[in-house]
Amino acid sequence: MLDAHKETLEAVVGIIDNVGVNPDVQIDYYIPEVLMTVENRNVSDDPYIQFTYEANGQRPQVQYMPLKGPNLEKEPQDLANLITFSIAQFTEEIDSTFYGAQ
Repeated sequence: MLDAHKETLEAVVGIIDNVGVNPDVQIDYYIPEVLMTVENRNVSDDPYIQFTYEANGQRPQVQYMPLKGPNLEKEPQDLANLITFSIAQFTEEIDSTFYGAQ
């Protein structure tokens, strides 16, 4: 499955790495044969992107975004947009928890 989407995932990693996301968010990848910056801590071997956000010195919050199914059929830019949108939602949810609704 991954081989068929390797080019798409390589392009997505390149786009994400060049997009300005919140500097307080660490982005790690578990995408075999493309980029692996984190050990596999998920139950399955499906590729994923891991977001880690530490709001104002609080305990780091982690979210995993699996890269499978219909998401892999998207164009690289569309998938990158979905990922950056997910990162923004993730940080907003954490911030609202710590700072209250804005």
